[in-house]
Amino acid sequence: MAYIFVGLGNPGEEYKNTRHNTGRILLDSFGKTLDAEWKLDKKLNATTAKVKVGKTPVTLVLPETFMNNSGKAVKPLITSVKSAEKLLVIYDDLDLPFGTNKISFNKSSGGHRGLESIIKNIKTEKFARIRVGISPTTPSGKIKKPKGEEAVTKVILGKFKEEELTQIKKLSKKTNEALETFVKDGLERTMTSFN
Repeated sequence: MAYIFVGLGNPGEEYKNTRHNTGRILLDSFGKTLDAEWKLDKKLNATTAKVKVGKTPVTLVLPETFMNNSGKAVKPLITSVKSAEKLLVIYDDLDLPFGTNKISFNKSSGGHRGLESIIKNIKTEKFARIRVGISPTTPSGKIKKPKGEEAVTKVILGKFKEEELTQIKKLSKKTNEALETFVKDGLERTMTSFN
C-alpha cells in the first residue's frame, strides 16, 4: 500500500506564503525534488501527485478544502487504523519556534484545526506528523507565542518575510530527508534521526 503524505494549508493565491501554509509549502518542495506532476483530484477535492521514494509509491496530497475541513480530503485514502500507519501529515505549529521541526506520532491535535479535522475523519491519532514551528521568538530563542484569537490569526495568516522564506528553504532539505527516511527506514529511525 502506498504511503500518503499530506501538506496542510489553505488553497488560493492570497494564502500562498502564509505561515498557516507551511505544510503545503514543504510538501510542494518535496514534490519538486521528485518531479511530481500535480493534478486536481475532484473526488478528493485535493491536488495530488503520485511519486516514488526508491521503489515505494507515495501519494502526495494538498487538500483544496480550507484548513478546517482537511480531513475530508484524507478520509477516502485512509480506511483503517492500519492504513494510517503509512500516513504522514506536515503542518504549522505555534508551540514550536520558527525554523524548527519535530516529528511526532499518536498525539492530540494540540488545537490545530486542520489536524483535528483529519483525526475526526479517519478516527485515529495513530499517524506520523512533522510539526513545523512558526512561532516568533525572542533574540535568545524563547517562543513569543501570540495570545488571544486575533493575535493568533494575525501570525498564522501573516506572510513569511523574504529571510524567513530562505529559512523555510533550508528547512525543506531536512524535511525531504525525513520524508525519505520515513519511507525507507520507518518511523522510529526517522524520529531518532530528526528530533
